[in-house]
Amino acid sequence: MTQTPLTTENLSVTYTGDREIEAVKGVSIGFPANRLTTIIGPSGCGKSTLLKSLNRLHEIQPNVKINGDVLLSENSVYNTDEPTPEIRKQIGYVPQTPTALPVSIYENVAYGLRIHGDYESKTDLDEKVETYLRKVNLWEEVQDRLNAPGAELSTGQIQRLCVARSLAVEPDILLCDEVTSALDPISANSVEETLEDLKSEYTIILVTHSMAQARRLADEVVFLYLGEVVEANNVQSFFEDPQKERTKRFIGGPTPVESGSPVELNAATSPTADGGENMFTDATESSPPEEQ
Repeated sequence: MTQTPLTTENLSVTYTGDREIEAVKGVSIGFPANRLTTIIGPSGCGKSTLLKSLNRLHEIQPNVKINGDVLLSENSVYNTDEPTPEIRKQIGYVPQTPTALPVSIYENVAYGLRIHGDYESKTDLDEKVETYLRKVNLWEEVQDRLNAPGAELSTGQIQRLCVARSLAVEPDILLCDEVTSALDPISANSVEETLEDLKSEYTIILVTHSMAQARRLADEVVFLYLGEVVEANNVQSFFEDPQKERTKRFIGGPTPVESGSPVELNAATSPTADGGENMFTDATESSPPEEQ
């Protein structure tokens, strides 16, 4: 896998209903391999739209127009003959609302494997179901009731089941859309621990409204405002030394720089918390409009 297996190039997403709304505006950024990147920002800033555009999930909705591109291992996600289900197999998605398919716990995990034919025998399928339930720390809790309906699990268990279902088809990227927002604190902690365990194996992109969660989980942070990237950096630099006035106001950090004194984001070269290189390739920022 490349160091930045998923990148966007001047990506814009516009809803073209009764009136045009540009929800994502010219975003160019790279997501580092085997790290967890959080996308944060106020409600309605385009976080979920950006996330869904990465594997073409936005196409489920009518009247959506895309400009720019998304590259998966340097191959276009949009300008390709590859079937959309194959793209979504490589770029998995976990929704905000925990939803079990109306089948057994076992079949929830086996679902994608059966669709793609990614198993050689019933024994192989059994082993894969166990493997991915173990990956999300759910096997010990369900191993004696695999044939029970998935919907009988607790909300937190269902969310981990959703993660297992996504992982079973062996994606390189895992997109997570506010996956703990519907959970109680104990269940949310279990899901966070699962993501923490998984990020050494997968490139994870997590939309969250919680800056505390971003601090706990993220290796990298992207701050989105009105559809534009304001700032992107490793988590330590982002929260301890934000460079943009709007970022400082959003996180309630140091006194903002004076208006008219631009501080350019140097995300491409700033060191990460562990001393490595920050792999973000954010385009030169044009300042988003001020709040109304």
